[in-house]
Amino acid sequence: MAGRIDCYMDISSFYSFLAFVYLLKRREVLATHDVTVDFHPVFLGGINVGSGNKPPWTLSAKKEYGAFETKRAQNYFGVPDIEPPSFFPILSLLPQRALCYIKATFPQSTFERAWLAFFRANWVPPHANLSEPDTFRAVLRATQLFSDAEADAIYAATQEKQWKDALLENTKKVLDQGAFGAPWMWVRNAQGKEEPFFGSDRCVVHYSIAKAK
Repeated sequence: MAGRIDCYMDISSFYSFLAFVYLLKRREVLATHDVTVDFHPVFLGGINVGSGNKPPWTLSAKKEYGAFETKRAQNYFGVPDIEPPSFFPILSLLPQRALCYIKATFPQSTFERAWLAFFRANWVPPHANLSEPDTFRAVLRATQLFSDAEADAIYAATQEKQWKDALLENTKKVLDQGAFGAPWMWVRNAQGKEEPFFGSDRCVVHYSIAKAK
């Protein structure tokens, strides 16, 4: 049985961005160990509500510590240009529903490039508030991944029940697995053993579990 890492992310999550960058960089190495990586959109706000978790910035001590942790993570993961936008956190339903539609409609490479474009739009200055429809549509076009007609179809999909439900189903799935934040990873090794991992700081650990023979 092949190993597998299913990574559930929200573009509003700084640590989801880090996990995404890390896993993309190491995908080829993981493949040599017969480990597949797949990414899935979830709604972090729904996970927080469903699990009863409170975001770290709501506790002043964690918020202050987070400034140190953020700098360390930026250095380790090689993303020094990331910084929180003034409108942090956003209601991320629009981009997350769009990613559900893009995953089902376009090639994997386009889906992953869309993730990167949305992450960078949210986290890298000058920042774009993807919860605003006009801004979101402008970012879609600026990616140069989609024609104008495709960008219009993606935005339209975010208002359709099918893709609203798809995001809800992904979010419910990880809540049922015990998720309390993002990134949330479900990792399977060659023996079929499965374990959950939370956060980008666990990347090295889940990598070793997934490739275990």
